Amino acid sequence: MKLEGKTALVTGGRGGIGRAIVSRFLREGARVYAADLTPEGSLARHDDDGSIFVKLDVTQEADAVAALEQVASEAGQLDILVNAAGTEIEKTIEETSLEEWNLSFAVNVTGTFLASKHSLPLMRKAAASGASASIINFGSYDGFIADPGLAAYCATKGAVHALTRAMACDHGPEGIRVNAICPGYVDTPMLQSFFTGDGSGAGGKSIDQLQQAVRDVHPMRTFGTPEDIANLVNWLASDEARYASGQLWVLDGGLSAQVQQMKL
Repeated sequence: MKLEGKTALVTGGRGGIGRAIVSRFLREGARVYAADLTPEGSLARHDDDGSIFVKLDVTQEADAVAALEQVASEAGQLDILVNAAGTEIEKTIEETSLEEWNLSFAVNVTGTFLASKHSLPLMRKAAASGASASIINFGSYDGFIADPGLAAYCATKGAVHALTRAMACDHGPEGIRVNAICPGYVDTPMLQSFFTGDGSGAGGKSIDQLQQAVRDVHPMRTFGTPEDIANLVNWLASDEARYASGQLWVLDGGLSAQVQQMKL
């Protein structure tokens, strides 16, 4: 088991991708704290999977401090932090209110900042003991190129990409690795919301037709699953990735490798 004896905290740990990461970490032998707004999370169910639930609103510094204090008192150190909490607003900048813009940045960027900031003392302790301390942020292929109608989301993911590089430079000398995973289309509640939302560009198509169009635009003719993302997260969290830091790992079925993409 790659993560035996390690302690991990996953924000958004009750969401689609977050839940898959928590499950994979548990199978790999880690002690896992699943941080989210509710035990049910975005999938509206509570699985007693062996993880430790921590109530966390990533936009609130007091919540971040309390969550890390709990980890400190119970585990003593933190080897792995995964900043998987995220939100998406399907609008152009003209359609986006200031409140919506600020919320997008509060969850996707400030949430990453706060969880990382208050994890650092525990991660330094892990690194000092000889462990491989790893922070894994969530960017997106939308941080490199843009889907229509996702202006705020694209802006936040570009910010996460830049923050990841800066953190890797600042904290690499302390033995803390920092990377970002940049998924494309992944079968999650957020993706299903996109299919039904105004920003989907459905144009009168049925949901099934739109989903098939999304699959067909990928060179691999499919979109990803949360487990696909969890596989890469698991490697980046492990000692096998001890030399991997400061990188943006795109996992999108070849979507962004194309010269021209279908407009969805």
